[in-house]
Amino acid sequence: VQLQASGGGLVQAGGSLRLSCAASGRTFSGYTLVWFRQGTGLEREFVAGIRSTSSNKFYADSVKGRFSISVDSAKSTLFLQMNSLQPEDTAVYYCSASRSVILSNLRVPSSYNYWGQGTQVTVSS
Repeated sequence: VQLQASGGGLVQAGGSLRLSCAASGRTFSGYTLVWFRQGTGLEREFVAGIRSTSSNKFYADSVKGRFSISVDSAKSTLFLQMNSLQPEDTAVYYCSASRSVILSNLRVPSSYNYWGQGTQVTVSS
């Protein structure tokens, strides 16, 4: 499956952005779908994930209550609604997918074999 991320941009602290990740080639059925982010000089970190089989959602503690992950299965599009953005949220955001991720590895980047190209989110103070 090919993933295309979009929706990043420059926003002031306290603002909102909605990221999208469109899939081509196949549907999201049976996939675990996750957003990661990577700040400059930092390791890639888990942000949020959703299992298409159960719709269970998972969030990093740093974004809980501010970010919301969702999927439109009919359009094969993954979303990340980001509210109350802070400068520390500045990063390149990547969407990723895999059909074979066990729960204990949900937050591990190497568990995913499909990646979008990344979209830059910059939050100014």
